[in-house]
Amino acid sequence: MPGELRVAYILRSWPRLSQTFILNEVLELERAGVSVTLFPLARADDALVQPQVADVRATVRYLDARALARARMHLAVALDTPGRYLATLVFVLAHRELRGHYTKSNALQAFDAAVQAAWHLRARGSVRCTHVHAHFAHDPAFVGVLVRRLTGLSFTFTAHARDLYQIPRVALQGRAREAEAVVTCCASNARYIEDVIRDTAPVELVYHGVDLRRFHPADLPARGSIPHIVSVGRLIPKKGFDDLLRACAVLHRKGIAFSCEVFGEGPLRGRLEVLRDELGLAGVVRFCGARTQRELLDAYTSADIFALTPCVTEDGDRDGVPNVLLEAMACGLPVVVTRAGGVEEVVRHEVDGLVADARSPEQVARCLELLLTDAALRSRLGAGALNAAQRFDGRDAARRLVALFSHTAPAPAP
Repeated sequence: MPGELRVAYILRSWPRLSQTFILNEVLELERAGVSVTLFPLARADDALVQPQVADVRATVRYLDARALARARMHLAVALDTPGRYLATLVFVLAHRELRGHYTKSNALQAFDAAVQAAWHLRARGSVRCTHVHAHFAHDPAFVGVLVRRLTGLSFTFTAHARDLYQIPRVALQGRAREAEAVVTCCASNARYIEDVIRDTAPVELVYHGVDLRRFHPADLPARGSIPHIVSVGRLIPKKGFDDLLRACAVLHRKGIAFSCEVFGEGPLRGRLEVLRDELGLAGVVRFCGARTQRELLDAYTSADIFALTPCVTEDGDRDGVPNVLLEAMACGLPVVVTRAGGVEEVVRHEVDGLVADARSPEQVARCLELLLTDAALRSRLGAGALNAAQRFDGRDAARRLVALFSHTAPAPAP
């Protein structure tokens, strides 16, 4: 029964504005009756936090205890399970292939974090969990492997994007070998994982999904006389906002009337604003900074078109299925997207939206022009987007995870 399922979630940091999909997942699991305890490796330093963080019932145990407290935890775990403690320490020191590259924790740092988690889960006994799940294939999964060895609990992890493609293949193999299953958020990721791990562990495709109770078309959508484009995402290379700006410049040179707002923050903001001004778009495109989901809902329902232009970067970084795409589609917005990651698993060209090649501002501009100049097409593709979004209900994702965690976890003690 889900009520007997108690899951320890190992995260890189909490709460991260850009990782709202994890927040939504935890909330849906709790609504399904699962008890969740969060074990972040670090404290997020985001200035903006989603309001629904306050709705999370899970206890948060940060794995950043002070030196004296950590020493006591190590002693307690070593005395409680000396064989597991020593074997896990030897394991992490011996298996160098699990470390390095995008995994920033070294062997002793990962072991230390795992011991802190094990102290909460076993030696101290204040947190009773039946299963361990890590979000992201880099540091959290590395620590999760060690928590599994220290506690004997079943273990799974979710691989997403950069964490998946920028760790060595041998590291992914090693982490999968320790897991009951590897979860991922799009079919393109699943194919890559299956090719790398070669039946080491089952690969489970679970789309993150969207909260259809929150994201839906407005009863009275606000529409202006000039069509309005909205885009959302972190201002980082894989989001391709430079291509969106160049596409907007093509439209502006052709004299097509529109406005565009980009919501999100990131290290490229200054460079993107300079590019916008160089392209003559200062009065057309506005960078609005980070926003909560509540604020983004207003942005979606007041827009005419949603545009997203992700790409695969030279170092292999890419998106899976961006949650903002599902949110916009659930609000009935016609979408223009580029082929990258799992985007085409959601959007079928000329059915649910318009799809262009990545790194092709000219194609993006042509797609946007079709929607900007044809209200009937916007209406038809908006209806298609709304229909497609219904296949990605976050409640369905939670049910899939409950079934997976229940299957892999041992029966709870009487």
